[in-house]
Order: sequence, then C-alpha cells, then structure tokens
Amino acid sequence: MHSEGLHTGPAHPRQEDSRHVYASMGGPPDLGAGPSPAKTHRSAAREGPAPPAQVTARQQGRRAALLALIAGYVDAYAFVKYRLYVSFMSGNTTQTGSQAGQARFAEAGYSLFPIPCFVIGVFVGTVLAHSNLRHPLRVILGVVATTLALGITAGLFLSLSGWLSVALLSLAMGTMSTTMTRVGEQAVSVSYVTGSLTNMMQHVALAIRNIPLPRPQGSWDTHGWRARVLASVWTAFFTGAVLAGVALPRFGAWTLLLPIFVLIAMAAATRSPNTSG
Repeated sequence: MHSEGLHTGPAHPRQEDSRHVYASMGGPPDLGAGPSPAKTHRSAAREGPAPPAQVTARQQGRRAALLALIAGYVDAYAFVKYRLYVSFMSGNTTQTGSQAGQARFAEAGYSLFPIPCFVIGVFVGTVLAHSNLRHPLRVILGVVATTLALGITAGLFLSLSGWLSVALLSLAMGTMSTTMTRVGEQAVSVSYVTGSLTNMMQHVALAIRNIPLPRPQGSWDTHGWRARVLASVWTAFFTGAVLAGVALPRFGAWTLLLPIFVLIAMAAATRSPNTSG
C-alpha cells in the first residue's frame, strides 16, 4: 500500500510499538487518533452536511461492496461448476502446489490455468484505467460485463466450454479487480477478502488500544469507520457466494446474468473518470 505523509500532529507514546502494524495498513501511525464513533456522529449532527471527502468515501464504499458481491458471486459459480476459483487466486495457487507435490500434474495444470488468465485481466484493466478514455471506469465495467456474457455463451453452446468459460471468467475478475483499490484512504480489494479481514481486525484492535489513525481525512475517518467498510466488503463477498450457490442449480449458465445487469447499471450510473475509487 502507499506510504503516508510526514508527522504533523502531536506525538503519541504508542507510535513506535505500532509501526509494524501500519506497514500493512497504509502508512505509519503519525497523527493523533480520531474521535470515537459516537463523538463523530454528534459532531456531524452539529456541523450539518457531510464534508465532500466523507460523501466520496461513502460512494466508494458502496461501489466496493457491489463489486465484492459480484466477485464472490462469480467465484462461487466457477467453484461449484468447475471446482476452480476465478477471483481467489490464492486458492488456485494452494491447489496447484498441493497437486503438483502429489505428482498429480494434469490436475495441477487445470488448477493453474485460471492464474495467467486473471493476471492478463489485471493488465488489461490497468491499461484501460490509465488510458486517455473519457470514462475509463465505464469502459472497464463494460468489458467485464461483456466477458461474463461471453462466459454464458461458452457455457451454453461451445465445445471445450469448461476451459473457455474458466478463462473468460478469470479474465473478467482480473479486469474488475482494477476498478477499486481504495475507499477513502483505506486500501481495499474486491476480488478476495483475506486482506479485508486482516485489516478490519487490526483496526478493531487499534481502536480498543486507542492507537492513532494515520492522516485521517476528517473527524468521521476513524478506526471504527474503516473497520465497518472492510466488514461490508467481506459481507458482500460472502453474500454474493450465497446467492450464486442458490441460483446455479436453478438457472445454470444463466446465473451470470445477475452480475452482468449489476455491472451495466453501475457503468450507466458512473460519472467520475477515477477508476481507483
């Protein structure tokens, strides 16, 4: 994650002890802790409308939750149908390694297959995000929706549909993973949730210990707020997996229509050219 700026506030006695924790959470703990959530709510009520940074962060949080729901949905669809992950590459890596270690090389190759497809998707999404397109986020969401639609076609009509479908779904999830990297100053990933759970509980622990939050965007930006954002990402990913598990036995390949419709709606509603949040 990106490092934070230099210290501008009063020193805190626990800063040195917590430096290693912040190495994975966005920077060193170099500013004073934000107020408690209850105090933040009272302050917001007195001050009137939320500041622009808070409004933007809320919008980013909702977008991250929707994208995580799609990732969990598509990942569960692929796992149930093909016994592979198309969003969670750590699972494929573990599966590939364990199968290779047992000399089950054909199975290891099958488990390895989604990984290069996913990273190609990340490359495509990153190139589009840094292009001269007027609305790169719309384009990326459109590419993901189109790729999922091709996945439906492959699942319904084409031979070798298993391999082709896995390739298309992995490519789509890799591309989608580039659309959201931060909510406010909190780094997030919409394609897997291990990091979200880790950072969420770090924020909870640091809030209990009253360890300062580095460079809060305002009085609303607290450990508690960031923990809730990360919890919402995990919850959305889990909910998407549940929905796919319910839908797949009933609708087969047509199960992927739901994320396609959500992506189209998100693309239509997108106004900001910023693809990172």
